[in-house]
Amino acid sequence: MRLLFSFVGGNGHFQPLVPIARAAQAAGHEVAFACGHTMLAGVRAAGFTAFPLGKANPDPPRRVPLQAIDIPREEAKVRDKFAGQTARARIGAMIACCEQWQPDALVCDELDYGAMLAAETLQLGYASVLVIAEGTFTRAEVVAPALHAVRAEFNLPPDPALTMLSRTLVLSPFPPSYRHPSALLPKTAYSIRPQLDDMTGDGLPFALQPDLPTVYFTLGTVFNTESGDLFAHVLAALHPLPINAVVTTGAHIDPTEFGQQPAHVHIVPYIPQAAVLPHCDAVISHGGSGTVIGALGYGLPQVVIPMGADQPHNAARCDALGVGIALDPIDATPAHIRAAVLAVLDEPRYRAAAGQIRDEINALPDAAQAVRVLEATLRQRHKPKQ
Repeated sequence: MRLLFSFVGGNGHFQPLVPIARAAQAAGHEVAFACGHTMLAGVRAAGFTAFPLGKANPDPPRRVPLQAIDIPREEAKVRDKFAGQTARARIGAMIACCEQWQPDALVCDELDYGAMLAAETLQLGYASVLVIAEGTFTRAEVVAPALHAVRAEFNLPPDPALTMLSRTLVLSPFPPSYRHPSALLPKTAYSIRPQLDDMTGDGLPFALQPDLPTVYFTLGTVFNTESGDLFAHVLAALHPLPINAVVTTGAHIDPTEFGQQPAHVHIVPYIPQAAVLPHCDAVISHGGSGTVIGALGYGLPQVVIPMGADQPHNAARCDALGVGIALDPIDATPAHIRAAVLAVLDEPRYRAAAGQIRDEINALPDAAQAVRVLEATLRQRHKPKQ
């Protein structure tokens, strides 16, 4: 079977699909990816065939000041961009890609509405993979108005209940207990274990002091350029602490701009999570779904400083579950951040709560089982009528 995987966005949308794609290859299926131009190199470096969708944007992300959290603003973005503009632009591009490569089915991330609508137009089977861990950011009432408009433009029938989001297989690489109680999974959902060790690289490029706890600080691969002076505040919080601090800035921020660091603080552009998390005792992050679930996969308590997208939802969920402390990005001073780091390191309740979710993750089925479920779902769809 030929499976075309697609995702909209960056690495946080790509990585949840990777273990499923590798498992599909191991099961004998032919796999390719369709994605934006900025992700082509990364997808190909991971060993996959990749087709570009849409127009290339050669301009790097702009550095912008840190903004206060505004959930209605972020919900408007997911409605107008992902469910509106991007979905509208990707339908034709995805149809053309399918006509060229002739897949038997599509597997797309949950925000790639254009791929789903293209599959519906072509009458192709498809499955979606969740990339939003907490679940309420992409609830139906947020995205429905834009999707209804796009459907009408492409002469697709009305779908007032958004059944396109629930009538096919949904793979959820998140522990069920992490989902918000109001973010119910559809009956077609199948929870699987997130892959925590896919890209281990060559390990850490520096030595850690073995007698000190290790704290990892990241703002992901997208929101780092929107963080204003947050890096400086967190670094100031970490400097006095008796810890190993591992800090990643992302590809568009030069670590040298923060000046000479103490010997216990290591700043680099990027380290695969699987290379650093096994060494860690706690994580400080923006609260992206991949980072939060990756940390929980190792049973690590967290300090979450959200900026946008689904991050405020993840921060609130970590706080509610007792696995970490949520801080406001505007109000958090170095002293506030330092106190939160010491609390998650020193108070056993945070690590105990995170350990419970780690155990839940470890008990979930793996990606190979997810592929077997996908195969069965697609066979049932194509089963001849009696």
